[in-house]
Amino acid sequence: MAKLENIRNFAIIAHIDHGKSTLADRLIQDCGGLTNREMKQQVLDSMEIERERGITIKAQTVRLEYKADDGETYILNLMDTPGHVDFAYEVSRSLKACEGSLLVVDASQGVEAQTLANVYQAIDIDHEVVPVLNKIDLPAAEPERIRRQIEDVIGIDASEAIPVSAKTGVGVHEVLEALVTKLPAPKGDANKPLKAMLVDSWYDPYLGVVVLVRVMDGVMKKGMVMKMMATGAEHPIDRVGIFSPKKTPVESLGPGEIGFITAGIKEVADTNVGDTITEAKKPCAEALAGFKPSQSVVFCGLFPADAADFEHLRDSLHKLRLNDASFEFEAESSAALGFGFRCGFLGMLHLEIIQERLYREFNLDLITTSPSVVYKVHKTDGTLEELHNPADMPDPVRIAHIEEPWIEATIMLPDEHLGSVLKLCEDRRGIQKQLTYAGNRAMLIYELPLNEVVYDFYDRLKSVSRGYASFDYQLKEYRQGDLVKLSILVNAEPVDALAMLVHRSQAETRGRGLCERLKDLIPRQMFKIPIQAAIGGKVVARETISALRKDVTAKCYGGDVSRKRKLLEKQKAGKKRMRTYGKVEIPHDAFIAALKMNDS
Repeated sequence: MAKLENIRNFAIIAHIDHGKSTLADRLIQDCGGLTNREMKQQVLDSMEIERERGITIKAQTVRLEYKADDGETYILNLMDTPGHVDFAYEVSRSLKACEGSLLVVDASQGVEAQTLANVYQAIDIDHEVVPVLNKIDLPAAEPERIRRQIEDVIGIDASEAIPVSAKTGVGVHEVLEALVTKLPAPKGDANKPLKAMLVDSWYDPYLGVVVLVRVMDGVMKKGMVMKMMATGAEHPIDRVGIFSPKKTPVESLGPGEIGFITAGIKEVADTNVGDTITEAKKPCAEALAGFKPSQSVVFCGLFPADAADFEHLRDSLHKLRLNDASFEFEAESSAALGFGFRCGFLGMLHLEIIQERLYREFNLDLITTSPSVVYKVHKTDGTLEELHNPADMPDPVRIAHIEEPWIEATIMLPDEHLGSVLKLCEDRRGIQKQLTYAGNRAMLIYELPLNEVVYDFYDRLKSVSRGYASFDYQLKEYRQGDLVKLSILVNAEPVDALAMLVHRSQAETRGRGLCERLKDLIPRQMFKIPIQAAIGGKVVARETISALRKDVTAKCYGGDVSRKRKLLEKQKAGKKRMRTYGKVEIPHDAFIAALKMNDS
């Protein structure tokens, strides 16, 4: 066990692409966590998709030993956290397990919206924050201006912010010294009953469920029977270890230490993140406060492109959930798409990552229905129903009103793009709350309906600001809205997979766009196919796919015109009959293209 006063637990927080994974690489290298031969870029980003996109999805932990200038050897427990708004839940969990934070800000780009959100989370739980100005080797770097910006926007002292270039290694020693001198040591008592926080858990095919823990009091040893306080489950501990960053077994974990345990647990669902772990024989008096459970904000249906892959999809989703506790799903069926699953995500990037992993890791070709959010439907009989799928909306006669989720969004951008971003927010039914300046950068705070944000808001924001705007949001409340169900009918048959809930003011525009797209995507038949967008019984948009025409008059090479007319009338009657009984099969690629149109 390490001496308590020589332990430092800290998280690295930053906006996406500000260089925190590179800084983590340098810290590991300088502390001898890996040899130069074992070292690679983004060493803590273990997933292929993380390396490819250059983003962190899962928070990773590593324990380093650092011999400081004062001659003492310190234990540094580093947590590299994600920077994207969709993974803010991972960040909040990591921060709870630490006493301090390294705030990494790009010296050329400055403070961004996600930096702001993460640092406020750290300040709320009384973290000591050490500011670091990264990428000072870039020609566009302006460390002094960014120093002032940190003080103006965030409100913390940045006079001693450490200039660093994580790429070249400049300033890394100063960062390590600041961690040792400025961050507080954890508190705890080894003689008290065991009290440990369950920070994270994931499935390992060889070890079963691996549990990441932060010990508050007491000692955790191999062979001890532990008890989960939330579920009451008891398990004997098989293995105790640390990440250095390789899995390294240790005798025990004491107060203030972060490590992992395995206990023959079969399901990740049995380990509630935020639970308190204690000893079964000598339990602690009260549990830790824990974390708020993750809340899915975007829902969509995942259906296999080939119906025979349904069982494979179900097994794959179960396996995926073992490593991502914030992902949830339940079975559903659709008349057009067959059997599939209704899945809940933390945001659109989370949805995209899950979809990509299913394709790469499990070789699944999927159809994704239109993303939607959770609505609260107040019925006339006084009951309340949560609506995840627009196709399940009750009869309008039984609905008193519908409430939709609203968010508070923080947008930071250069002043020259302010006009176009304000227009975008106004078009999406936004309500402006605040507009402040730090130098030539504006900070906008807007209230927006989540329904308007999940489709393509982030992409549009990046496009109108030429990539310079940053965006962060948090759920605020549910508000009553004039929402209607927009149904799409093909040859008078409703297509459930394309149904969506929209604001009445935008129903016609969205319906017309979808009908136009479907007209180009659905193959022509021998009869006319009407495509309609309807609200209840009222059609708001329509397109018609003209019929393929067989030339029945080709064999008439002479004689009276009435012979041709007779054949054409006969054909017309046949087409009318055909339209009544004909079924229009919408091809899978047409579904995918039509739903992509909703996102753009």
